[in-house]
Amino acid sequence: MDTQRVFVVDDEESIRLFLEEELTDMGFDVTTFASGNDVLAALEHGVPNLLILDIRMPGVDGLRVLQLSKQAHPNLPIILCSAYSDYKHDFGAWSADGYFVKSARLEGLMEMIRKILGSA
Repeated sequence: MDTQRVFVVDDEESIRLFLEEELTDMGFDVTTFASGNDVLAALEHGVPNLLILDIRMPGVDGLRVLQLSKQAHPNLPIILCSAYSDYKHDFGAWSADGYFVKSARLEGLMEMIRKILGSA
């Protein structure tokens, strides 16, 4: 089976590196982006198996990226990953396939990824 591709979008480099390392260890092909604009440009050239998306970012925020990505690629699974749990109840976040509150413990996020992608 081909390696599943995951895009990680977060304006904080430490978060991008942390998620990239963990997801690579799980066997995913990971590409990271520092902004919403960067990932929107990349999605024009190829769609990953999963998009993990921060919400609060300068420029185009995660909720706008979610909206534009779902319009262009309705079947693209997207997990919102934010430090703020209050966005869970934001109408703009409802089209996401998952919502994870950032933490040093990633078990919940990894379980969500396995469920969405059906990987071991």
